[in-house]
Amino acid sequence: MSVSGLTGSPSRCCLRLPDHSRGLVCGQVSAIPSAGKPKEKFGLLHLERSSWIVSMTRWKTQKTHLIKCAMDASYGDMASESAGSAIFPRINIRDPYKRLGISREASEDEIQAARNFLISKYGGHKPSVDAIEAAHDKIIMQKFYERKNPKIDIKKKVREVKQSRVVQAVTSRFQTPATKFIVKTSIAFLVLGVLTVLFPTEEGPTLQVAISLIATFYFIHDRLKSKIRTLLYGAGAFIFSWLVGTFLMVSVIPPIPVLKGPRSFEVLTSLITYVLLWVSSTYLK
Repeated sequence: MSVSGLTGSPSRCCLRLPDHSRGLVCGQVSAIPSAGKPKEKFGLLHLERSSWIVSMTRWKTQKTHLIKCAMDASYGDMASESAGSAIFPRINIRDPYKRLGISREASEDEIQAARNFLISKYGGHKPSVDAIEAAHDKIIMQKFYERKNPKIDIKKKVREVKQSRVVQAVTSRFQTPATKFIVKTSIAFLVLGVLTVLFPTEEGPTLQVAISLIATFYFIHDRLKSKIRTLLYGAGAFIFSWLVGTFLMVSVIPPIPVLKGPRSFEVLTSLITYVLLWVSSTYLK
């Protein structure tokens, strides 16, 4: 006779159990008591029962091992993925330039290259990607605002003026003398300025201006020891100083209430001329 999972005969039945090491194991049990000694009969039954228990235990153990391996593989992949995601070390730095590791003078190509490099390196960590993108967007918006509203860099403009050929040609004509000589010329022109303010005349400060011209010739010759250069430099400095002083008084400098009188214009022009003559007689090379 045949049943599900059993193959039987009138005298014996066979129970088939899965065993991965030996295939199907057939545990045979006698259905009808066999003849023989009772001890042999019970020994045979005990042996068959032990073999069946061992097969079941081995099958359950192998099944549990397969399930555990499957779970370890699944969770192991997730752990590996989480462990392989590097965290951006500068994620908490507020300065966007320092966060991306670039200078403030970086071009747009350098900014984009820094962003792409960091994204490719820390792309597996979402907070890191968000921090990198935020710094990149902030820098781009700041660059756009600076192009739309340019600022005047005073230091840069001054540096450009100093490096121009005209300014370099002019500054090359001047040199710094000894401190004693600077003090001597300063006192001389300061005294002339005080006399011009305190003792103005109806004809104007003609005498003081003449004295300033003589002082200019004297100081230039004292430094350069050349009569021709003294004459050229002194006359040119006097004419240039008087023209500049007149232009400033007419076009730039407003009237000063402290200096009143019919000759206040000439007095202020003379004071400006004294300053320019002092520069020429002291520093002109």
